[in-house]
Amino acid sequence: MTDSPPQAPAKKTSLRRVAAASCIGTTIEFYDFFIYGTAAALVFPHVFFSDQEPATATMSSFATFAVAFFARPVGAAIFGHFGDRIGRKRTLVWTLLIMGVATVFIGLLPGYDTGAFGLFENGIGIWAPALLVLCRFFQGFAVGGEWAGATLLAAEYAPEGKRGMMAMWPQLGPAFAFFLSSFTFLIFSMAAPGADADAADSAFLQWGWRIPFLLSAVLVIIGLWIRLAVEETPVFREAEKKAAERAITEGPATLPFLDSIKYQWKEILIAGGALASLFSLFYMGTSFFTSYATQQLGHSRVFVLSVGLIAALFFGATIALSALYSDKIGRRKVIGASCALAVVWALAMFPLIDTGSEILFAVSVCVTLGIMGIAYGPAGAALPEMFQARYRYTGAGLGYNLAGILGGALPPLAASQMVAAGNSFGIGIMLSALSVVSVICVLLLTESSKNLMDATADPGEEFHERDTFAHDVP
Repeated sequence: MTDSPPQAPAKKTSLRRVAAASCIGTTIEFYDFFIYGTAAALVFPHVFFSDQEPATATMSSFATFAVAFFARPVGAAIFGHFGDRIGRKRTLVWTLLIMGVATVFIGLLPGYDTGAFGLFENGIGIWAPALLVLCRFFQGFAVGGEWAGATLLAAEYAPEGKRGMMAMWPQLGPAFAFFLSSFTFLIFSMAAPGADADAADSAFLQWGWRIPFLLSAVLVIIGLWIRLAVEETPVFREAEKKAAERAITEGPATLPFLDSIKYQWKEILIAGGALASLFSLFYMGTSFFTSYATQQLGHSRVFVLSVGLIAALFFGATIALSALYSDKIGRRKVIGASCALAVVWALAMFPLIDTGSEILFAVSVCVTLGIMGIAYGPAGAALPEMFQARYRYTGAGLGYNLAGILGGALPPLAASQMVAAGNSFGIGIMLSALSVVSVICVLLLTESSKNLMDATADPGEEFHERDTFAHDVP
């Protein structure tokens, strides 16, 4: 009966729906995240920190950017708890809603001494950056819970041996999001009315930058519609039954956060270190380069945003290819190759960019995101494979967001200070050293591509250790 014709289409449709739900969610979440990074480079120093010197305003702007990375582990722990207790699907609905509301609020915030849509014509002073930081915290809080849930949704539905392929879809979300955020800023930057360039820039700073943030509301509605149509993963349903059985024999369950720290703290730390390199390349390539190119090198905003569109295509291509290839040779080798390339490339990056050549700048951004994409593709399957089902959402989220702090929050802040001191080559040394740490952590990783992911599997238990696979896709 399981081979009857009516069952086959349902299985295929289910996988397509899961892929769409996981991809659209991360696309929307990271679109919201990226438009903030783009605005932090191009707009926020002028709008929210206009009382400061330009270099100081840029550092303050990137400091608000870093706030989200410190909020992400909080979101990973809290949403991980609910994701491991009440399910992946319901938790992901909340992450999408919180992210969307916070992003729309940013688009409505009045500036330090400029209003929004005719409100607060003289601005609201120090309250402007304070409210910006609060909204940014909630953005990070939501993203902290989004990534792990989206990758679990895909990986736990995947047939054994094809988790890299399925987990590729939520990983493609940031590439789509980077393209979309660059495109929307480019359109509204070019469309800002004015008789000359100065008038156009003024219009962009007053209201043009707000449109991409407000458009997030439309994307969230679409994402919710797709995500609500997906059923809970079979692995979670199985884990829920096992938890109920354990509660009868062993008493009330402990917190997923405490269990993940107690039993797999090494995996969390190693995962965080191994992925730190990709985060450093990711946010340098998507946000810091935007600021550096426009303010230090004098490249036009339109040119830099156009480069972002091309780089997003390279980013997406390397994510897809590396994720598929990791099903053949394993996650560890692919991630390790990316980190090793980053050690060398980080030293060459700024000397090439500092030539002032537009072509070399475009090549540098594309190569940076391409190397990062090599590691990011298999990471979507690797982290869920490392943790037990009963605290997988929490453990994978903590490892991923620890990497975000190490590679995404601290390097842009340090880089801003180095640029202010005229030491751009020092940024490359810093990124190269961080990539060396990631190489060491990758060497400590255990290959996970053949690990079972069902509710009774221990971390590291492989396919061949059982007579049957963990589950089939309904």
